[in-house]
Amino acid sequence: MREVNIKVYHRLEKATTTLNVERLAENKFRMTDNDFCNPKLTLGTEFETEINENGMHEVKKITKESEFITRRFGLTPNHKESDYQMLGEELTKRGGFWQVDLGSIATINIPKDFEFDIDQVISDLDLKLVEITD
Repeated sequence: MREVNIKVYHRLEKATTTLNVERLAENKFRMTDNDFCNPKLTLGTEFETEINENGMHEVKKITKESEFITRRFGLTPNHKESDYQMLGEELTKRGGFWQVDLGSIATINIPKDFEFDIDQVISDLDLKLVEITD
């Protein structure tokens, strides 16, 4: 597979984002990170697009859901980035993924067989993260 960047227009949000994806076929892709605008497009999600009148991709159908548990948190200014980085590195070592958007929103992708309770880890590190739910 080959990783590419595609521009995706989100009609509902009236916004365009650039996504890092693996091209599976002409208009079929797999996410290699998380889309900030569309919470359904997370690490590992496969989807099909159509090219719109402006030459940009628009998601038409999700063909395979991500196998990761995805959660989003607001980062608090009470902690240094290195405090969060430790959690991200541990998650990555165990097959997960960690991404921060806009400097204050963390999206984590947790493998379904993750050996730790992520809520307990957050509590043990006293991070006081606020979960963002849809």
